[in-house]
Amino acid sequence: MRETFSTPDGDPFQIITEHRQGQLIADRNFMGAERPPDGFIRIQMFLSRASDSDQAGLYQRIVERLAASPGIRADDVMIVLTEVGLDDWSFGRGEAQHILHPPASAKKESVLA
Repeated sequence: MRETFSTPDGDPFQIITEHRQGQLIADRNFMGAERPPDGFIRIQMFLSRASDSDQAGLYQRIVERLAASPGIRADDVMIVLTEVGLDDWSFGRGEAQHILHPPASAKKESVLA
């Protein structure tokens, strides 16, 4: 995300889970992919709004990096982006930090709108 969306350092929140065989069920050929019967990688990301071109760039960069190391095929990677507004986030204390203290990029967007 830092490469494609210019996400700042200090903004990584990740949950990584591994599932035993049979716990994730996916059609092996959905949307023309050729997935193996024993698994695939699903990446789900929650983020604020992004352009179609930024999303496409992110998808491509993720599969390029996973192909380079550890050698995962592009067909074995499913990516789902869930876009939410800045007001949909609380990073602790029961506060809506983006509403109370919006980042500079959010201030610029609201001025342009």
